[in-house]
Amino acid sequence: MTVDSADDWTMTALHLHVLHLLQTVSQNRVHLDVGVPARGWHGEAYRGHVFWDELFIFPFLDFQRPELARAMLDYRHARIDAARAAARQSGHRGAMFPWQSGSDGREETQRIHLNPKSGRWLPDHTRLQRHVNIAIAYNVWQHFLVTGSVRFLRTVGAELVLEIARYLSGIATYDAELDRYEILGVMGPDEYHDAYPDSDRPGLDNNTYTNVMTVWVLLRALEVLDVLPPHYRQEVVDELGIGDDEVHRWRDITGKMRVVFHRDGVLTQFEGYEQLPEFDWQGYRAKYGDIQRLDRLLEAEGDTANRYKVSKQADTLMLLFLLSRDELRDLLRNLGYEVSTDQITRTVRYYLDRTSHGSTLSGVVTAWVLARYDPEQAWPFVLDALESDIADVQGGTTAEGIHLGAMAGTIDILQRGLSGMRPRGEVLRFDPALPTAVKRLGFSVHYRDHRIDVDVTHDSLRVGSRPGTGWPITILVRAAEAELRPGGQVEFDL
Repeated sequence: MTVDSADDWTMTALHLHVLHLLQTVSQNRVHLDVGVPARGWHGEAYRGHVFWDELFIFPFLDFQRPELARAMLDYRHARIDAARAAARQSGHRGAMFPWQSGSDGREETQRIHLNPKSGRWLPDHTRLQRHVNIAIAYNVWQHFLVTGSVRFLRTVGAELVLEIARYLSGIATYDAELDRYEILGVMGPDEYHDAYPDSDRPGLDNNTYTNVMTVWVLLRALEVLDVLPPHYRQEVVDELGIGDDEVHRWRDITGKMRVVFHRDGVLTQFEGYEQLPEFDWQGYRAKYGDIQRLDRLLEAEGDTANRYKVSKQADTLMLLFLLSRDELRDLLRNLGYEVSTDQITRTVRYYLDRTSHGSTLSGVVTAWVLARYDPEQAWPFVLDALESDIADVQGGTTAEGIHLGAMAGTIDILQRGLSGMRPRGEVLRFDPALPTAVKRLGFSVHYRDHRIDVDVTHDSLRVGSRPGTGWPITILVRAAEAELRPGGQVEFDL
């Protein structure tokens, strides 16, 4: 990857991040049963547990080392029986993967945690982040889109997506009065909010990210059944015992999932969020300086982040990290919600104003989202994300292990975020948005048996395929498209 920017430091940091990533997820592990801990192999933080950070690591591997991405999905698939057991224990069918996974795939999330600011041990409800299942299903589908491997889908991918869809369908409850499905008692990616103020019941209702992406997973489950050749589909349906009643429920949920909005049309992080009071950001910054871990500061004062409109990291905005604006609007439209471009823009601004960025992943997501709305404002977030571990921005956490998701995410911002590259099966789409500081961006990727070289400037985008045996694919740049054959090249004016 080459990035022509105002300084050489950007490339130095990127190379360091690639080094750490390929040390952790190396070619030597392809045939080994090895997961990807959130902090790599570089320290003892999180006790080596596997979280959802694969969501940020997979895009780089899918396009650069697809065999390594496949090995990571094999690791998850090898633990599907533990996920099935967890789902049964919770009263549901399908597979419920844990928020923190260890070597045998069981839930390893702690029940209590220490707040070093107050010295108190507090209940830990983070296992309610059921969206880890969404991340696994998303990774499966993206790997299929990039590689086009029906064999992978038949042997690994379909079972993961369908069993996760089965579980997510099960936790959705139908409200006859609303004629809508709801998901109750979960946590979103934010993590500052784990319950309603003064409630004895942990969890939140109708987290927008979880609800919308559950619909996305169910749509992909239905698409998996359509994509598989008839004989493979029948084998999978018979092996998993998928009945017509289940498929009908999945289709029903994809048209009736409830999504909550503010009165002004902003997407609501979770039901009840709009009623929470605003937080005194200016006062607390003046008082403490660094307020990334606002939850700990408030608890030490006898208060709780559950009471305020605050977020540790991107939550609702994760939708725009995983989906394009058009995809999100189409999905909401199919649910009966007409959402304008202006509403999406106001939603972005609303949550950026209320986020402390207490996670290294938050800068990655923010930079990605802003790249589509305000590239100039996005670039400082890219630079901040590149410094996460180099400068140890969280004040001592890097000594316990690097943040692999953030490292991989910085590479992905440049590879996919600024280029607007998205896999669409036999179509590879680009929608470049380079900030002024980046004069030129160049990289190469694997895509459906092609090795593709991409060169982007402010004026043009050039895509070439090295000689090979792959089938022709379509390159789509905004509204223009062209066929790309092995050994060929296409160029677009921007």
